[in-house]
This record gives sequence, C-alpha cells and structure tokens, in this order.
Amino acid sequence: MCGIAGILQLDRSRAAPAGVLEEMLRAIVHRGPDEDGRLVDDELAMGMRRLSIIDLQDGQQPIFDEQRRFGVVFNGEIYNYRELRTELEQRGHVFRTRSDTEVIVHLFEEHGSQCVDFLRGMFGLAVWDNQTRSLFLARDRLGIKPLYYTLQGDTLIFGSEIKAVLRHPGVTAQLDHRALGQYLSLKYVPAPRTMFEGILSLPPGHTLHARDGQCHIERYWNVSYATEGDDRSEDQRSEDDCRQQLADLLRESVGLRLRSDVPFGAFLSGGVDSSTIVALMAEQMSEPVKTFSVGFDGGGEADELPYARQVAERFGCEHHTLVVTASDFLRDAEDVLWHLDQPIADQATVATHMVAKLARRHVKMVLTGEGGDELFAGYARYQGEQFAKWFRPLPSWARRGLRRVSRQLPGLRRAKIALNALTIRDEAERMANWFPMFTDETRAQVLRPEHHLSAGDTADVFAEHLKDCDAVSSLDRMLYVDSKLWLADYLLLRGDKLTMANSLEARVPLLDHRLVEFAAGLPEHYKLRGKTRKYLLKQVAAELIPDDIIHRKKQGFPIPIERWLRAEARPLMRDLLDSATFRDRGLFETAAVETLMGRHESSYADHSTELWGLMSLEMWLRKFVDHPLATCATPAPTQTQEVTLG
Repeated sequence: MCGIAGILQLDRSRAAPAGVLEEMLRAIVHRGPDEDGRLVDDELAMGMRRLSIIDLQDGQQPIFDEQRRFGVVFNGEIYNYRELRTELEQRGHVFRTRSDTEVIVHLFEEHGSQCVDFLRGMFGLAVWDNQTRSLFLARDRLGIKPLYYTLQGDTLIFGSEIKAVLRHPGVTAQLDHRALGQYLSLKYVPAPRTMFEGILSLPPGHTLHARDGQCHIERYWNVSYATEGDDRSEDQRSEDDCRQQLADLLRESVGLRLRSDVPFGAFLSGGVDSSTIVALMAEQMSEPVKTFSVGFDGGGEADELPYARQVAERFGCEHHTLVVTASDFLRDAEDVLWHLDQPIADQATVATHMVAKLARRHVKMVLTGEGGDELFAGYARYQGEQFAKWFRPLPSWARRGLRRVSRQLPGLRRAKIALNALTIRDEAERMANWFPMFTDETRAQVLRPEHHLSAGDTADVFAEHLKDCDAVSSLDRMLYVDSKLWLADYLLLRGDKLTMANSLEARVPLLDHRLVEFAAGLPEHYKLRGKTRKYLLKQVAAELIPDDIIHRKKQGFPIPIERWLRAEARPLMRDLLDSATFRDRGLFETAAVETLMGRHESSYADHSTELWGLMSLEMWLRKFVDHPLATCATPAPTQTQEVTLG
C-alpha cells in the first residue's frame, strides 16, 4: 500500500525533471511514511511512497524483472499473489522478494497489458518498459484505489492523489465548470472528470498506455448482469445453492484479505455488512479482532455505537470507540477537505477521518464493509424506483405540478426528493435525481444564469454508463450505475483518501470482483424481496450475527449536521457563504443561498446537505484555487531506493 507519482515526456525531447518528482512524492508522504523509491530513465521519472504491509524488509519499489527491462511502482494489494507467484515460478520466473508487487512485473513480462486480468485485488500501478519506451498505467476493476493524470502539452503527469499532480509547475489549479454542475447535482464529481480543469481520473477497470507520443485508454473489465442462458426467468439455481455459494465467496474473500505482515482490525458500524465481515474474521483468526467504531455527540439522538458494541461483545473483539463532537467537526473539516483533494457533500467525512486516526493507533490495516448496499440493493431508493411505473402515465403538466407543490411544503426532505425523482420519465435523468444535493430545478435556481450552460446535464453521465449495461430490470440497471458512480467516486474515494491520510490501509472484502460478478448475476428477487433489502446477504448473515442487527432500520452515520449548522457550525457557514469572497466569485445567486440559510436557521426546512455541499466547495476554492498550495512538511528520514537508467 502506498502512493505513486510520475512524469513522462511523450516527445522524448528532454529528460523528465527528477526534482519535480521529488516534490510530487513529498505531497503524498502520508500515503507511505515507511520508505520511498524512484525510477529515473531519461524521459521518465516515476516513484512511490510505501506503507509496508507485506514483505516488510524486501518489498521496496521500484521492482524489476530478471532482465531489468520492466520496472513497476504500485499502490494497493494483490490478494492472490501467492498463487500467481507459484504459477510464474513454474514458468521459469525468478523472484527475489516475497512481495505482491514483484508478481505484477513478472505478469507484465509474461502477458503485457493483459496482466491486469489475473490480478485479484485493489491497485493503481505503473509499469515502464525501457526497451519500447512505453508506460502502462492501470486502475483496479471497482476503483478502490485512485489514479489521476493530466496531459500538459507533450507531458503526461500522474499520481495517486491530485495534490501530487498539482506539484508539477506546468499544472494550474482551475475550476472545471462542468464538474461543478455535476457536483451540485450528485454531491461528488464522477470520473473521468475532477473538480480541476484538465486533471482527469482514470476510470475503474481501465488502463492507459503511453507509447510513441500517444496515450490510449482502454476498458479491460465490466460487470455483467446476464445470467446463464441470458434469461432470468430460466435461472433454476435454488436459494440454498445461492446462499451457500455466497457464504463460500465471502469466507474466501475475507480470508484472502487477512494476508498481512502487520497488525490489522476492522471498522465496525453495527450494520449487516461490517458485522458480517467481523464475524467471518473471528472465524478465521486465533486472536480477538480489533474493531473500531464512531458515534457522535447528538444531544440525545441515537447513533450506532450500541449495535457495534453488541457485535463486538458477541465475537469477543478488542473494541475501540470514539464520539465526534461539533468542535471535532469544525476543527477537522478543512484538513479533511485537503486530503480528499475535491469537495464531497458528505458531513460523515470527518467521522471517517477520525475513526481512521483512532484505528491507526492500534493497527496498520483494516477491513471495511463498503459495497454491500450497491451489490445487494441496500438503499431505500431501490425500493422507491419500483413505483416509477405508477407515475409514468401522468401527463407532464401533472408531474410538474406535483413537484412544484411538494417544494412549498415544510420538512419531509427525503419524501420530496423521492417524489421529484419518481415524476421524471427519462431513466437516466430519474437516476441522477434520486437523493441529489440539488435537483435539476433547484440547481438552476442557485447557479447564476451564465453558468447554466457550462454546468451541463448530469443525466448525460448516467446515460453514457447505461449504454454499457446489459441489465434488463430497472433494479439491476440502478445497481450498475451506482457501482460505477456513487460507489467508486463517492464512497471508495472517501474511504481511500481518509484512511491513507492516516497511513492506514483499508481492504474491502465485499468488492472482490468475483463476488461482485456473482451478485450481479443473481435474480433480482435475491437482492430485493418485498420490503426486505439485501435479501440473500441477510440470509447468509443470519447464520453469523444477531437477528436484531440484521433487521434493524438502516441508519448510515447520522451525524447531527442539521442541528450543528443552526448552532456550533453556524458561524463557519456564515463566514463561508455570507462573505464578499463568496459573492465576488459570481458562481451563485447569493439571494438564493441566503434563502437556504435562512430557512435552515429558522428550522422551516432541513437544507443541511445543500449548505454543507456549498461550504465544502467554498473551502476547496479557497484552499486549492485562491492560494498556492502550501509546501508539504519535510518527511521524517526513511529508507530510499533510487534507480537511474539510461
């Protein structure tokens, strides 16, 4: 686990600046505080910061093949590296380390760009071929690990975090106005865009090959929702067979992710997903599982700590908890935004950052429960989508009238957003409007008119993904786009950046690609059955965890941002959104923003999502666009491996 960065002069007219690479690596020292390494070869300079998890003594990067033609730097973990190593040794490859990284370089030697097909894990990687003078970049299938790049003239610049890319003097931090429109709708920016003009995210399941002055991007994996015979009505697998197959896949996935040479634990929310992971860890471990949970100072409001404690006691875990207060939230908000690189309209980011900080005091790696909702239909919107057909026959004037009337009613925020989505006929547009930050209509009200066109149509993003989806049912099509967008660019981005901010590795057993492919191929009634969401997963969980954990109402992380923005966080909100700096940007209708704040402060409505989204955006603009990036602190002395070729 680490962070990578690099520079390639595509025209080969000059050497890559090794000094700039040094600055890029300094910007991501938190991702790998243990050691660093560099490969410098005329037009190429690339390197990494390492958080050592496997082969602590000999796993330094870059790592080469036997003839030193191919060199690799790598961020992530390959869970099937032992099996791959055995196969490669049988084919005559000679290994000098026990690391998973070395498997990649020998696979590339054997299979070229198809090496990614053999990898079972999470990764952002770069392989340099010093004979063909070509660079190969790849990102894992689900997007668990990030990888960013930009082309500045004849220079390709890449890194695990955008702040590394920004260290190159040829890159400037400018707002991408189309990305802004997407953010206001979705709460995040979907790949390949980022909030920075010209800096792109390599999409999950894609590779980039730079050769002969050109860059070629290609998809190598996509999830299929087709079943045997391509007809779900003919799927004859029994529920018992599917339940057993899912249980076997879960145990295998957890077992693979317990491969580590350092202490590890698990994030435990007390929900079905994380509780099931902890139960399976307890089955396979000879010592207590170290678990970490976070609650909040909610003034009497309920959080999930009691459920997490119940699960921890059930399995004899070494359990650690913390409580987030309003002062914690205010203290860490800006630091969290720095680590995210981009604004995410999610107040739970501070809690994620704090629980990662807690875990890092005890372990170097954790397992998490991300992915269960997107695989097995865990969100309420999946049930809500079933009612869209009831609204389809209504004439357009009736649907517009329902939306207009609902907006005037106080409270009931989630119900109003659901009604807005259900009254939209177009599939892509409807999916884009399920629980957004701003609906299409309210986004138009808050953005100044001159920015409407540049903001674009967010539904186009969903439409492009739906073109590549082979699912037939509306449920599976919704699960598909959520796995490509919400999961990759919101949940997994948040998880990676905020665990790595604390030099903590997070592994995601539910997103093993074989498990993902299995879930996609299930008949939809094994995912959503009546009012029961995640049906088959809960059937497996019923054999492992308490019934009241399985059947309790889904909470997520209910941080009391609504209340805080009326009290402790109100000064911050006003400082950001009622300032001359905010008004002078000319992005938003300040009267519309003032209305949002006033309605929220008076408790007439809950606009906490919209307001926190705008606050995050303004903090991001001040930190990344208005002022030069602060120089990273000089890292503590670490082991350094530098290789110079050419």
